[in-house]
Amino acid sequence: MPSYLVETFLARGAAGERAERERRARSAADALTREGTRVRFEGCVHVPEDEICFFTFAAPSARETVLVAERARLEPLRVVEAIPSTKEAP
Repeated sequence: MPSYLVETFLARGAAGERAERERRARSAADALTREGTRVRFEGCVHVPEDEICFFTFAAPSARETVLVAERARLEPLRVVEAIPSTKEAP
């Protein structure tokens, strides 16, 4: 299943809100999966200096990713497909 990156605004001073957004993202993905659309929350990265927070989801398409982001109230700025790197064992 493809991965998608959801770009959101998160103010430098609101870093504590990240955990709540992660909880909502996971909950929304679980709810969609229960409803029959497989979506998995993969994680997030906050870049305080740029006031950006990226959430990643595995989903069938960008459409379902937008839906999960909206249900989680992430207020997405954009959603794009992301190709994760394959880590090699040391």
